[in-house]
Amino acid sequence: MSAEARLKELGLELPASAAPVGNYVPAVRTGNLVFLSGHGPVGKDGTVATGKVGSDLTVEQGYEAAKIVAVGLLGSLKDLIGSLDKVSRVVKLLGMVNCDASFFDQPQVINGASDLLVEVFGDKGKHARSAVGMNSLPFNIAVEIEMIVEVED
Repeated sequence: MSAEARLKELGLELPASAAPVGNYVPAVRTGNLVFLSGHGPVGKDGTVATGKVGSDLTVEQGYEAAKIVAVGLLGSLKDLIGSLDKVSRVVKLLGMVNCDASFFDQPQVINGASDLLVEVFGDKGKHARSAVGMNSLPFNIAVEIEMIVEVED
C-alpha cells in the first residue's frame, strides 16, 4: 500500500510546513536526501505539548507528542517533495526529549514517532535513531525531532 493511501487509512491529515521562527527553512533537499529541521509537537488545533516528560508529562503523553511531531515532519516533507510515495527510506531520526536528569525513558517517548513512520511507510519507515534527553527545549516544548529521508526522483 502506498504511503499516501496509508495516511488516508490512518485518518491522518498533514499540516502545511510551519513558518520558521528564525533564519532557516523547514526542509532542504540535496541530491536524493531531505534534511528536515527540528519540529515540535504542534497539534491540528494549534496547541503545543509543553513541559518536561517525567515530571510535567507522562511517558505516554510524551509518546503522543512525538507522534504529533512525526505528523508535522511528514507535512513539511510532503510540501517539499509533493508526494510521500516518493520516499524510498526514512534514514535517521534525532529525537530530543525535554526532561530532568533523572529521566531515562527517552527511547519510549521517541517510539511515538518511530512507530508512526513504520505504520505509514512499512519497512521503508525503519530508520537509524538517537533518542536523547535535553535540559530544555525551545519554548518549553516536550519533544523536538529532526529527520533525514531518502527520496526517489
